[in-house]
Amino acid sequence: MNTTGRKTVKAKESAPRSVKALNMGAASKPAPTSEEIARRSYEIYLARGAQPGHEVEDWLAAEAELSGKLLS
Repeated sequence: MNTTGRKTVKAKESAPRSVKALNMGAASKPAPTSEEIARRSYEIYLARGAQPGHEVEDWLAAEAELSGKLLS
């Protein structure tokens, strides 16, 4: 600890354990493969009634779903 005048300044510490746990949890889950994303996007396409023209949206939705990210 360093003291400067009336303030006590603590040395910087690493992230709290809860943050470390979140980071480790995300790192331990492998990213979905393109084959997994393609399979899930095809399922989304079929669920929508097999209407063409939404390939990119289906792909992004599948990728977000499989990687654990939420779309709003």
